[in-house]
Amino acid sequence: MCGICGVIQTFDPQVPPDLVPKMAHTMHHRGPDEDGLHQEPGVSLGFQRLAIIDLQGGHQPMSNEDESLWIVFNGEIYNFQELRKELEALNRHRFRTNSDTEIILHLYEEYGEACLQRLRGMFAFAIWDRKRQRLFAARDRFGKKPFFYFNDPKGGFVFASELKALREHPRCPRTVNPKAVYLYLNLQYIPAPLTIYSDVYKLPAAHCLSWSGQDGLQVRRYWDLQYDPKEKISYPEAQERLRHRLTESVSLRMISDVPLGAFLSGGIDSSIIVALMAQQSSRPIKTFSIGFEEQDYSEVHHAREVATRYKTDHHEFIVKPELIDILPKLAWFYSEPFADSSALPTYYLSQQTRQHVTVALSGDGGDESFVGYLRYRAMWAMQFWNYLPQSLRSTIGGMAGGVPSTEDRIHWLSRIQRLLKIGAMPEVDQYLRTVDYLHPEELQELWQPPYAEHFRVERPSAQAFFAETLSRSTPAGLMDRLMFLDLNHYLPDCLMVKSDIASMANSLEARAPLLDHVLVEECARWPIGYKYSPPNGSKRILRETFAKDLPPSILQRGKQGFGIPMGRWFRTSLKDYLRDVLLSPQALGRGYFQPDVLRRYIDEHQSGIRDRSYGLWALLMLELWHQAYPDSKS
Repeated sequence: MCGICGVIQTFDPQVPPDLVPKMAHTMHHRGPDEDGLHQEPGVSLGFQRLAIIDLQGGHQPMSNEDESLWIVFNGEIYNFQELRKELEALNRHRFRTNSDTEIILHLYEEYGEACLQRLRGMFAFAIWDRKRQRLFAARDRFGKKPFFYFNDPKGGFVFASELKALREHPRCPRTVNPKAVYLYLNLQYIPAPLTIYSDVYKLPAAHCLSWSGQDGLQVRRYWDLQYDPKEKISYPEAQERLRHRLTESVSLRMISDVPLGAFLSGGIDSSIIVALMAQQSSRPIKTFSIGFEEQDYSEVHHAREVATRYKTDHHEFIVKPELIDILPKLAWFYSEPFADSSALPTYYLSQQTRQHVTVALSGDGGDESFVGYLRYRAMWAMQFWNYLPQSLRSTIGGMAGGVPSTEDRIHWLSRIQRLLKIGAMPEVDQYLRTVDYLHPEELQELWQPPYAEHFRVERPSAQAFFAETLSRSTPAGLMDRLMFLDLNHYLPDCLMVKSDIASMANSLEARAPLLDHVLVEECARWPIGYKYSPPNGSKRILRETFAKDLPPSILQRGKQGFGIPMGRWFRTSLKDYLRDVLLSPQALGRGYFQPDVLRRYIDEHQSGIRDRSYGLWALLMLELWHQAYPDSKS
């Protein structure tokens, strides 16, 4: 794991010698073991290294034999040993290291851009092709590793693993994009290719780009997931293949030249990963769990059952967050507004884990391939809502309408109340209302008049992002369409961002076996009934395939998110802090929000009239981001 950055310019062969080192230094946390720099006329590539594979030989930037190609690479290629054997058999390539980085260079030399189809892993890399005077860059299929960029208005291209590194460039745009702010408050994250800044972009997952002074910038998708036609495979055969593929995926991700362990939440996904690791290891696996003092948000007792069964070297951490200190730090690390509150426990878990190991396997990705989210089941149920007699719908609606809104979104009447409001909407709108933080109607009244009028006329539409995604390759079944949306948006733009930043802020590499693209491709083509058995049978094939590997209590558990009691904190320990930050003259002076409406939202939450915890968290992190980066122009 590393931080990469670079500047390519055509207007002046002399890139300021201290520019790229300054950019790289902002990402020292991503790679504290070593820094590297390559400079030639018009080109400067920078690197911060967290050494994982080939500790002595994997220095970057790295070149091929004749130095016509130079690469900076962030990530891990899990099939690099197999690929090396294939390349050596061609008798055209000489290897000087035992690193996976060098494999990418020679694959590109041999196959050009088609090399991407052969890579199995997580990656973001950039290759300077001196002969063609062209930069080629790519990001892995699920966006596990980040890549930000902008076109230099003088004539050039600038890229980095984090936005804060780009900001070191004197011509990096710093004007806040109102459309990005709107989508952030709606979704809790800023969807690719947008960033918080106008004219600065994320390379989307499963995309590559090329840039040259002659041809400019070209961005294209190199991979997409196909759900149809369904494979004709028996359920027992699918179970056998799932066990084989996931065991293989775990095995590949246990390759490391540094200490390795696993996050263990006590949920089914991370528990299966730990079980498979333990079955393949001659030593006790190191496992790590985190909990809060609030017992209803703590899963450590479930994790302990799995740790006991597999005799892992288990570590538990019960934290009482110093929120007023840690939240501004998180805002700085994430570089742009980010409102997934599970970033907080993920950061603490990574911090504690890094004291023992350098690499940790996680259970990320199981929900998106095996129908894990509660919203999937909710939307499945909503298909049948309109078939109910009107009298029954009215009765249920009346019952649900009388339930006061609380922070407990798991309460079944609260769920019904929420679902009744969206049952008659189109499918994409239904999906959005199950995931949004601030509804469009709330945002419309919250904005100051200039923003409100602008967004009333031309509302930035998350629907447009999702509709475009579905138009590429629309799976026939509802559950497949929902998972397809999440694998293209929520997973890369939210979950992978959370995981990457929280782990790399602590110089820890996180690996996700359930997001092996070979495994995901196979599972996508299996009948949906193998993964979901209504009304409550989510992750059916995972549970039944690994039933003998896990304690019964783990198999029978429902979905519990990696959440925090933010609604409670906003009424107690963070009550005054929330008001002080959001209603400060500095915050109100930014001109985004109506002070009276903002004050009412806070009052409603703190008095218990309405749960506004998710929206308030998003507003708080937006303001803390502005304070972390004070020269951003709103």
